[in-house]
Amino acid sequence: MILITTFVDNYQSIKMELLSQPWPWWAAGIIIGLIVPALLILGNKHFGLSANLRHACAACFPANVKFFKYEWKKEVWNFFFVGGIIVGAIIASTLLANPEPVKVVPELAAELQTYGITDYSGMVPKQLISWESLFSLRGFIMLVLGGFLVGFGSRYAGGCTSGHSIMGLSDLQWPSLVATIFFMVGGFIMANLILPHILML
Repeated sequence: MILITTFVDNYQSIKMELLSQPWPWWAAGIIIGLIVPALLILGNKHFGLSANLRHACAACFPANVKFFKYEWKKEVWNFFFVGGIIVGAIIASTLLANPEPVKVVPELAAELQTYGITDYSGMVPKQLISWESLFSLRGFIMLVLGGFLVGFGSRYAGGCTSGHSIMGLSDLQWPSLVATIFFMVGGFIMANLILPHILML
């Protein structure tokens, strides 16, 4: 009995340690990749996180707009998918949070310090994502304008990185390949050419 109790305690300790530590990129990639065949096998369903913006608008703000006139109730399972992500994020940030500061490569930390970014106690620097930064010009551009561009762009492109890069490429869809290429190009341009100027504000 003591042996079983010891085994259970050790198992629980190892499990909690495994869940509270960052996972390697390849493990997360495999798990995300398995979502595609799972959805196709379970019900021939396609998912995309940004599509929920359209579903939510169609459900909450019914109007005589062609873009929102469709059977959104058939996509209600997407809300449960997003709800699971939100609940999982809350659990991870409260019960499984790693108390150690986020490890940043010294070269990157030195570069970010020139922009006044030094707090790595959370998942994102407080100098960028906080209520205080929201009311600054830099925060407004990154949070408000950036959020609008993400929402508008994903719907204009007919999907986001999950809808195009995960589901679309898995289905060998040419539009998704084009969209993913421009996602990457836009990301490189933003990170290397535009973002440094925004961070200096």
